[in-house]
Amino acid sequence: MRAVLILVSLALALALLAPLLRQLTQRSPGGRVHPSDELVKDLVCNTYVVKARALTRIEEGEVRYYCSAECARRAASR
Repeated sequence: MRAVLILVSLALALALLAPLLRQLTQRSPGGRVHPSDELVKDLVCNTYVVKARALTRIEEGEVRYYCSAECARRAASR
């Protein structure tokens, strides 16, 4: 009886956790990184920043990414 109760409990826990585990381990189509997770390099301090959170400036026709306002100011003063 005790073994049956343990097996039922494990099956219930697995049924509840399976969707969560599947979502955590699932990759986007083609195995690519999701765009919101893309990292960009701050050329001032060489730090990598999540693109969605980086400060952006257009300089010489190119988009530049910065980890902070301080790095953006330092780049502008060059």
